[in-house]
Amino acid sequence: MSPDLPGPLRGAIEARLEGVSRRDLAERAARVSAAYRGGAGSSGVVLTPDDALAYALARLPATYAADMAVFSAVAEACPDFGPATLLDAGAGPGTASWAALEVWPQIEAALLLDESGPFLDLARILGEAGPPVLAGAERRRANLTAAQAEAWPRADLVVASYVLAEIPLPAQAALVDRLWAACEEVLVLVEPGTPAGYQRILAARTQLIEAGARLAGPCPHAQACPLTQPDWCHFVQRLPRSRDHRLAKGAEVPFEDEKFIWLAATRDSVAVTPFEARVLSPPRQAKPGIDLKLCVDTGALEQRFVPRRDKPAYAVARRLDWGDAI
Repeated sequence: MSPDLPGPLRGAIEARLEGVSRRDLAERAARVSAAYRGGAGSSGVVLTPDDALAYALARLPATYAADMAVFSAVAEACPDFGPATLLDAGAGPGTASWAALEVWPQIEAALLLDESGPFLDLARILGEAGPPVLAGAERRRANLTAAQAEAWPRADLVVASYVLAEIPLPAQAALVDRLWAACEEVLVLVEPGTPAGYQRILAARTQLIEAGARLAGPCPHAQACPLTQPDWCHFVQRLPRSRDHRLAKGAEVPFEDEKFIWLAATRDSVAVTPFEARVLSPPRQAKPGIDLKLCVDTGALEQRFVPRRDKPAYAVARRLDWGDAI
C-alpha cells in the first residue's frame, strides 16, 4: 500500500498550515525532533498547538509511511485478521490510527491515548476529516507509565508506534505488559530503526514470547535473534516530501528514507501464515545473480546466492526487496 498520506489527512494538515509561519514551524520541528531523539516524552515536548502542528509537518509523514509498511506486512502474515476495535497507545496526532484504517477499514471503534493535550486536540481536528471511526474516536489523556486502578479497554488491535523510545528504560517492560494485557488479537510495536530501537524491540520480543505470544513478524522464528553487534535489524520505507515538508526538515531532496524496526505479536486465536525467511538488507544484484541476506525460519542468518541461470528462482529473487518475506 502507498506510503503517501491519504488525501483527507494531507488536506486537513494543509488547512491547519494556512497563515502559519513556515520558519517558525521549522524551528519548532527541529526543537521537537531533537527532544524526541533525546528520549523526551510528548508531554514535555509538545506543549502548544503549534508544537503539535510542527511535529505533524516534519514527522507525521515518515511515521505514517513506516506504520503503513508494518501494517501491510501484518495483514499479509495474518490474512484472516479483521480487527473491529483499535487501541492506539501514545497516539500523538493519530498517525498510526490513520494507517490502521487504511489497511483495516472494517475497524468500528478506536481509542487514542496520549499524555499531550495539544496532540490529542490535533488528532481530533485531523480525525474530523477522516473516516467516521476516526471522527468519532475516543481520545483520552493518559500517562502510559502511571499506575492505574483500571486496565485499558481491550482491543483487537493494539498499537504503540514510536512510543517505547519516549519511555524510561525501567518502565518499558511494564508498558509492554500493559499493552499485551489490552490485546485481544494482535499487538504491533514500531520503533526508529536505530541500534537502540532494535534493542528495545528485542527486549519486548523476549518478554512477549515468554508471555505466550506468537510472532507474526518480522522474524520467521521465535528463537534468539541471530544478529550480532555491530549489526542490527531494521528496515526502510521511502516516501515523498512535499514542499512544506522539505522546508520543515531543512532538506532539498524530494524524498525521505525512514528507517524503522517493528514487532507483531499475536494471540493463539490469530492464524499466522508461516514463511521461510525475511530479507534483511537490500538485495545485491550482479551479472551472475543476486545475493540475499536472510533471517530464516531455522533461527539462523543465511547468505543466499540465486544464480541468473536458475530462471524460476531468479525471477522470484529479482522482485524481492529489503524487508520482504519469502
